[in-house]
Amino acid sequence: MTSTDPALMSAETLLGLYARQALSPVEALQAVLQRVALYNPWVNAFAAMNPRALQQAGESEARWMAGRPIGLLDGVPATVKDLLNLAGFPTRRGSKTTDATPATEDAPAVLGLKQAGAVILGKTTTTEFGWKTPGDCPLHGITRNPWNRDRTPGGSSSGAGAAGAACFGPLHVGTDAGGSIRIPAAYCGLVGVKPSFGRVPQWPLGAFANVACAGPMARTVRDAALMLSAMARHDLRDPFCLPDEPRDWRQGIEQGVEGLRVAVVRRLGFEPPLDADGAAALDGAARLLEAQGALVEDADPGLPDTRAIFGRVWGVALARQVATMPAEKRPLLDRGLEEVAEREGGMPATDFLGAEALRIEAAHAMARFHQRFDIVLTAATPTAAFAADQPTIRPTEALWRDWAPWTFAFNLTRQPAISVPIGLDEHGMPRAVQVAAALYRDDLALRAARALERAAELPIAVPGAAPGAAPLAKPG
Repeated sequence: MTSTDPALMSAETLLGLYARQALSPVEALQAVLQRVALYNPWVNAFAAMNPRALQQAGESEARWMAGRPIGLLDGVPATVKDLLNLAGFPTRRGSKTTDATPATEDAPAVLGLKQAGAVILGKTTTTEFGWKTPGDCPLHGITRNPWNRDRTPGGSSSGAGAAGAACFGPLHVGTDAGGSIRIPAAYCGLVGVKPSFGRVPQWPLGAFANVACAGPMARTVRDAALMLSAMARHDLRDPFCLPDEPRDWRQGIEQGVEGLRVAVVRRLGFEPPLDADGAAALDGAARLLEAQGALVEDADPGLPDTRAIFGRVWGVALARQVATMPAEKRPLLDRGLEEVAEREGGMPATDFLGAEALRIEAAHAMARFHQRFDIVLTAATPTAAFAADQPTIRPTEALWRDWAPWTFAFNLTRQPAISVPIGLDEHGMPRAVQVAAALYRDDLALRAARALERAAELPIAVPGAAPGAAPLAKPG
């Protein structure tokens, strides 16, 4: 593995080499496939591989040779989480209960990638119906973290996080209803972007349609912004999709944070747990922004208890998922998912509507907070990645204690939030912080994320390539 290995390169680097005809999309894909063959037997990032990927890379190569690339991502390898439709492949959602019939059309985000010329390498694993953070599912088993095979990559975009860290291509589609992009990104040393609700169209809508987003996972902020440019295209299939004109989200990303007002937030209506390494990462990130001219202070947005709100949204969605399933298939479900559904299935409508009223109250509080502050800076996860084989015990408690206490509030408020790598802990595991901006100010969130990335001066997160990191072990 060398610095000239195309599998380790960013999407922007690959595109520059394609343009100079110094590298071909076929050569780039072959380098990625070599890593998949070597490491995926134990990483287990893929639900399915695309047998036509090499042919598609060859078609891209011909376009570059003729000087006619079709879009921003022509020839760049990418993966799609198995909660989204990819035409010609079944959408199994990590569940033995789902139909193996191939989808007949692409999800909007996938269509955007294809129209930009991306080469779809395959579909990545997800927790069952995207319900939890531990990276396992009944259909595909345990997905493991490339930084340490004994640790989870997080979820529910478990395969996307693992694929990104293992350098199985530079671009990966995740989805996020409570942290499912940002948590695996944090555990795997990636940049994970949850865009503003409606920024990236989705169809069909999933169980968490009112709070869920599709978004990019990549090894650099600029690659994530480039990917967002392809994904954020209006699609009439999604009734919540923003009608904005297409744009390149890299524009303005290098403007920095000088003069921006940054709130370091340590409460989200409750005190989310955070270990010493996480607290040090948060304080360090605040200093990095301040050193670049940001006006940084601790502040509290005064949110209602977001645990009570998100717990109801999450629980009712899972209860509905189970209730609409044929009884004979329910024994095939993840037992933890059933446990949450059983607990929340009898919730009165008044309680659920009360949760929606509190969600709007939280969104209002954040909107008022952003009248004072341009950027919110928080921790991303309570700890580094935990054990991959750890059993799921008391999932409702684990949601706000171990999994997503720092992330789900921003799904409730629907504003953009980005997980940004900030370094490695003493065990060689990635740590991250989270930046958020006001609803629809994805540009500011990307600017702040890029400023942190530049200031931290970290190498691209590749297990075995970063200082102090343990190398990827060969299978067996």
